[in-house]
Amino acid sequence: MTVVSDSRFAHRPHGRPKVVVTRHLLPSVEARMSELFDVVLNPEDRPLSQDEIIAAMQDCDVLVPTVTDRIDAHMIANAGDRLGLIANFGAGTEHIDLAAAYRRKIIVTNTPGVFTDDTADLTMALIIGTPRRLREGVALVRRNEWTGWAPSALLGRQIGGKVLGIVGMGRIGQAVAQRARAFGLKIIYHNRHPLPAAVENMHGAEFVQELDELIARCDILTLHCPLTKDTRQLIDARRIRLMKPGSCLVNTARADLLDHEALIEALHKGALIGAGLDVFPDEPSVDPRLLAHPNVMTTPHIGSATVEGREASGEKVIANIRFWADGHRPPDQVLEGLV
Repeated sequence: MTVVSDSRFAHRPHGRPKVVVTRHLLPSVEARMSELFDVVLNPEDRPLSQDEIIAAMQDCDVLVPTVTDRIDAHMIANAGDRLGLIANFGAGTEHIDLAAAYRRKIIVTNTPGVFTDDTADLTMALIIGTPRRLREGVALVRRNEWTGWAPSALLGRQIGGKVLGIVGMGRIGQAVAQRARAFGLKIIYHNRHPLPAAVENMHGAEFVQELDELIARCDILTLHCPLTKDTRQLIDARRIRLMKPGSCLVNTARADLLDHEALIEALHKGALIGAGLDVFPDEPSVDPRLLAHPNVMTTPHIGSATVEGREASGEKVIANIRFWADGHRPPDQVLEGLV
C-alpha cells in the first residue's frame, strides 16, 4: 500500500487521517506512523485523563489506546463525528465498550496473536519459579542473609509429574501447554469447548468439562481466559478452597478473573504454597500483603514486554489504520460481543 490519501481526509495535512496515540510506543513504530499519518504522539508516556481522551476523540479520525485506557460508553457518546476507528494497541478489548462503539458506527480493532509466545514464556517462568521458591531465594541473596548451601534450606517442589490445570485453551493456553509438556507436567484444561482430538494429542492435554473438577485435580492452576461478565471473579473464594493443599496459582491474563482477597487469605493460612502474578486489580498499586508473602512472585504486567512483540503490535495497528483509511475492512476488526 502507498501512503494513505483519501478524499475523506482532504481537509487534513497531505490528505492524511489524524491519529492520536495515547501512550509512547517504540520509536520505530512512531516513526512509521509519522510517515503515514497526521499523528499526535505522547513522548512523555504520561497516562491521559478521561477528559483528555475525550478531547482527543473529538478532534481525530483514529484513536490508538492501550489496555490502560478505559474507553466507556460516556466517552464514546462524546466523541466527535470524525472518529471512525479505535485501533487498540493490544489484544484485549475489555477496556473498550464495544457495543457503544458499534452503535456509533466506530470500528474497533486489536492486535491478536503477537504476544502469544511472550506471555507463554513469562507464564512458564512463574510456573517454574513459584514451586521452586525463586522469589524467596533471590530476596535472601539480595539481603545478604544467605549463609550457604544446606540440605534442608529453601526446599521447593518438583514440577515434573505434577498436574497443570489450564483455564482457557486459546492461543496462549496452548502455547503454555506446549512448553509445560517439555517440563514433564501433566496437562488438563478447561475451555468453553474441547479442542479437536489432534490438537489435544499434540499437547498431551486432557479436557475437563467441569471447572471445579479441574481446580481440585491440579497442582498448579494457570489462567488464560478473556475477561467477560461471565469470567469476572471466576476463581472466587469457593473455588480457591477446592485447590489442593500445597498447590499454587499463576495469573498472567486479567486481574479480575481472580478474587484477590480469597487468594491472600489462602496464602496467609498456608493452604497454597505460593502464587505467580503479572496482573493486579489496581495497577500500578499492588496489595502489600502480596508483597509481604515470601513466595508470591510479582511481575509488573510484563507478559507482552518484548521488543519484538511490541513492534509487531505496532505494525498491526498501522495496518489496521491503513486498511480502514483506504476504505477496506481492517484485518483485525473486533466483532465478538457486539449487539
